[in-house]
Amino acid sequence: MNYTPENSQILFTEEQIQSRIEELGKKITNDFAGKSLTMLVVLKGSFIFASDLARHIKLPMNIEFIGLRSYGDRISSSGVVEITMDLKHPIKDEEVLIVEDIVDTGLTIDYLIKNLKTRAPKNIYLASLLHKKEMTKLPVKIDYLGFEVPDKFVVGYGLDHAGKYRNLPFITHIL
Repeated sequence: MNYTPENSQILFTEEQIQSRIEELGKKITNDFAGKSLTMLVVLKGSFIFASDLARHIKLPMNIEFIGLRSYGDRISSSGVVEITMDLKHPIKDEEVLIVEDIVDTGLTIDYLIKNLKTRAPKNIYLASLLHKKEMTKLPVKIDYLGFEVPDKFVVGYGLDHAGKYRNLPFITHIL
């Protein structure tokens, strides 16, 4: 699967993405006013989204990272979730905001939330740039959603295929 402008369809432009992230940052700032927050970035796909989102959240905030994998080099989830990098600091009694690039089946994020609950955070919230609602097998509550996308394989703005295309400033579907 190779990206070229000729074989792709841009779903969200850089400007659309940045505008929506600014809106989400303002909402999160308002919702957590007077509280501190731990942003938990799910690697690798969420790093660009999380970086831009963090700059729009005007709160005291810790940033932690966790690595999860359920796709490998495939274009659909294997259904098996693997932690490739765990948290470095405890989240006990913290307000935790998971930042995810995309929720499709819900299996990965459900696994992560169950895992995090065993670590006794005060609350867990979810921000996802994208949601493939049609693919949902396990419904999860997305507290802060960027965009819904159709059941198509998308790349760009952190999302990849076999490690490539994360650096595209927009989100595209490869035809």
